[in-house]
Amino acid sequence: MTKSNPSPHPFKSKPHRTLLALSIPVLISMTAEPLLALVDTGFISSLGVEPLAALGVGTTALSGLFWIFNFLSIGTQTEVAQVQGKGLPQETRKIVSLGLILAFSFGILLIFLISPAAGWLGELLGASGVVLSYAKEYMQIRLFGAPAVLMMLVTFGAMRGLQDMRTPLWIALGVNALNLVLDWILIFGIGPITAMGVAGLALASTISQWIGAIAGLIILSKTIGLTIALKFKDAKKLLQVGGDLFIRTALINLFLGYITRVANGFSADAGAAHQVIRQVYLFTSLALDAYASTVQSLVGYFIGQDSVKWAKQVVKVGAQWALGTGIVLGAGMWLGRDLITALLVPASAVAVFLPAWGISAMSQPLSGLAFLTDGTHWGTGDYAYLRNAMIVAFVIGATGIFFVSNAEFDGLSWIWAVTGVWIFIRALFGMLRIWPGIGNSIFKNS
Repeated sequence: MTKSNPSPHPFKSKPHRTLLALSIPVLISMTAEPLLALVDTGFISSLGVEPLAALGVGTTALSGLFWIFNFLSIGTQTEVAQVQGKGLPQETRKIVSLGLILAFSFGILLIFLISPAAGWLGELLGASGVVLSYAKEYMQIRLFGAPAVLMMLVTFGAMRGLQDMRTPLWIALGVNALNLVLDWILIFGIGPITAMGVAGLALASTISQWIGAIAGLIILSKTIGLTIALKFKDAKKLLQVGGDLFIRTALINLFLGYITRVANGFSADAGAAHQVIRQVYLFTSLALDAYASTVQSLVGYFIGQDSVKWAKQVVKVGAQWALGTGIVLGAGMWLGRDLITALLVPASAVAVFLPAWGISAMSQPLSGLAFLTDGTHWGTGDYAYLRNAMIVAFVIGATGIFFVSNAEFDGLSWIWAVTGVWIFIRALFGMLRIWPGIGNSIFKNS
């Protein structure tokens, strides 16, 4: 097998510039979809309460299902980055082709398994009557785009593994722009096209996702080539990654769902305030996660070169930016509290909102380090460690929330204080695996 001799990586001479140049396109592509979701919500809200409620049910169910398969993106990105570092670019073809075949297969499986259960899923999430009918229709149409969604996960992972962060950005922007145009046409109808309402929204997303997936396939076939000459045993490693990340992802969803349930149980005001904080927390996570994706690719590349020293340097530079960005985000949240309160928080909920908002703002630097170390250990392929660390964080966090749920004081502040502890544990375990390198760490003694 012929090795190539890559030229010195630009990170070695311009570390900060390289990290930012790779992270900014990732950030923009990550924020495109949430912004489109806000527009979708605005379109559907004009149709009435039932369609809007159905959209909430449908997107909650499907986003959770699709997130389970994020291991396809993470595993592909790490494997591609490492073989590039090893100077074996021809191996990329096999890795990416395998990921695409698995993604397409899982997508077809979702259509056949989930579509008949769409009504049951809607009922599980509290939908009934007209809302359930709309939600079921939405999910069944969107599921036809499942293979495309999963293939785009692989496509984006492959490109980012190659440290091509701009092509996924352009695909994401194109898909979302097309989706926006189709939303308007199919939801409300234009000329001979009949208004389809919620079904039109689902169809717009499905069409856009398939066009994005096809565009990604065309680009990859031209840049690295694709093949079907693969063996099933080659899938074993990626499926093992899927098992570890499935557990980790499930625990994240369970914890976030648990704190939402407990907050809503305190009072309507606490539930409303919690929803505002949670949505902002999820949005700020995107900025911090952009560093994680970049660090994953760079760490994977240098690990492929057997250069733990430079992989560690990537983490050091990334940690500076993640920590700094977290401090800026936290300060911005606190300084902008009056604006957020005026725009999003009901007057009766302000008293419980502000203390919890302040605690969430203070946790932003910790979130930066938690995401940064996630990306680091994805880059080294240390998925089992991340799984185990999340188990510890979940047990401690969920135990804390259980005691808070029976509290007779300002429960929402304590919910976000415990959430801060949950984030701290993730960041702590992530950092200890690097400095000093606990357990069977690749960073030990480096």
